[in-house]
Amino acid sequence: MSYQHTMKNGEIVDLPVGKVVCVGRNYAEHAKELNNPVPTEPILFIKPASAVVDMRQPIVIPEDQGSCHIETEMALLIGKELRRDTGPQVLEAIIGVGLGFDLTLRDVQNRLKDKGHPWEKAKAFDGSCPLSPFVSPSGFRWDDVSIELRRNGAVQQQGNSGDMITAVAELLSHIAQHFALQPGDVVLTGTPAGVGPLSAGDELLAVLDDQLSVASEVVARCS
Repeated sequence: MSYQHTMKNGEIVDLPVGKVVCVGRNYAEHAKELNNPVPTEPILFIKPASAVVDMRQPIVIPEDQGSCHIETEMALLIGKELRRDTGPQVLEAIIGVGLGFDLTLRDVQNRLKDKGHPWEKAKAFDGSCPLSPFVSPSGFRWDDVSIELRRNGAVQQQGNSGDMITAVAELLSHIAQHFALQPGDVVLTGTPAGVGPLSAGDELLAVLDDQLSVASEVVARCS
């Protein structure tokens, strides 16, 4: 799998699927709904390339590992390396903007957290990161991007990037201090409140501003 992205000049670039860097609790209301403290700096974790699937295809959830929650996020496709870069110029590394689902095995995660263990089994399983196509970042105001998820016709999540605790430029700078972002990597910027469990047969519609709208359906399988 690779990302095919059309540049502003019409050039089509192929990028390999890299890692996905996720940001936990970047919206205060989401932290509160899960009874988590609001962080003082970004909480980072990584999904491997094997977690990435096409959001336009049926979304497969495990049916024998407890509740699988959906978290809808603005996704940033990285087009050039960021390594210890800082300042507003890091925004130039964003080659595309899209939507991502951070699928989370919530029961599994809670058990791991109770034991003080890492979250990878709950967050990084195969297929845990459905991504939409990416559109050009031109014209986006990073402090005013709306995000919405409708499940079975009803609004489940609705948020705006202006409510992020750590804004986009600061977030990319922070990530780049800890590990390099490479072309083909994706950053998920955090989820607004309203996360909840999925069920087989759910019909989803994710919307990013007036730029992108993606429909998908949920199916279940045994692990």
